Amino acid sequence: MDYKDYYAILGVPKTASQAEIKKAYRKLARELHPDTNKDPEAEKRFKDANEAHAVLADPEKRKQYDELGANWQAYQQTGFGSGGATDWGGFGGAPGGTRWSYRTAGPEEMGGFSDFFRQFFAGGGGGATGGAYDYVDLSDLTGRSRQRSIPSAQATAEVTLSEVATGGERMVNVNGRRLHVKIPAGVGDGSKVKLSGAVDGGDLVITVRVKPDPRFDRRGADLHADLPLTLAEALLGAEVPVPTPNGSVRLRIRPNTQNGQEIRVKNRGLPKRGSSAKGDLVLTTRVVLPKLDDAAREELEPILASNPQPDPRQKLS
Repeated sequence: MDYKDYYAILGVPKTASQAEIKKAYRKLARELHPDTNKDPEAEKRFKDANEAHAVLADPEKRKQYDELGANWQAYQQTGFGSGGATDWGGFGGAPGGTRWSYRTAGPEEMGGFSDFFRQFFAGGGGGATGGAYDYVDLSDLTGRSRQRSIPSAQATAEVTLSEVATGGERMVNVNGRRLHVKIPAGVGDGSKVKLSGAVDGGDLVITVRVKPDPRFDRRGADLHADLPLTLAEALLGAEVPVPTPNGSVRLRIRPNTQNGQEIRVKNRGLPKRGSSAKGDLVLTTRVVLPKLDDAAREELEPILASNPQPDPRQKLS
């Protein structure tokens, strides 16, 4: 296995100060970041720079690296990583990263850390089941620090629309463990909830699936639904029950309400994420006409005759 010269990767001398290492690292970050540099070779150099900075930015790890140098394999053959007296520790001190365990994440999830890195540091801390590792994702092009959070486990949670309205709770099984997950109010179908460090130091990412509710059509935080009315309720007005995700409320219908009329009930929709506000419940009236027998029709005819209605077809001519 080839020795990796972290100083050469960052383009700094072995006598470089921490400030010089950081400066060189940030320069490479901007130059090689996959968001702006689409060259396939740049991605490999980006990961190498990440790895080099993770080692050289930590004084203790840098000291270990400098002491062994290119002779690291000779040390390994004489007891390095085999439980000898020298304790090289797990690699858990890189600044600004997200902690997770090597035993639950493969090399691809380690952001491309090399075999040299894993064997040099993981091997001496009790093998591949040793301590936790940090992954640092450089800074973005504006210079703001950001972390790249790598999930070590994923799960799915189904919730009802009622739970979206109030928030809910779920128990999920991950690697033989039962974890309690709180689902925030207002989540959408496909939303993700992250539990940092929940699985052996790694992140658990929950994908939320909202079960369809036949009563409502969800449009953001607003809920749309049909409101059936009898002919008498539409003509004379009434107080009728209206469904919401959490039970029903009473709604007053005004006299002469028309079929297809839209009624907006404020703050009876779903919570808006990141806000204390709620959406609306938007109802579309559907007047259900009765089926009349001969006797009822004879009683109704004189009433309609004495109250002539405008011809609705005039607008079509």
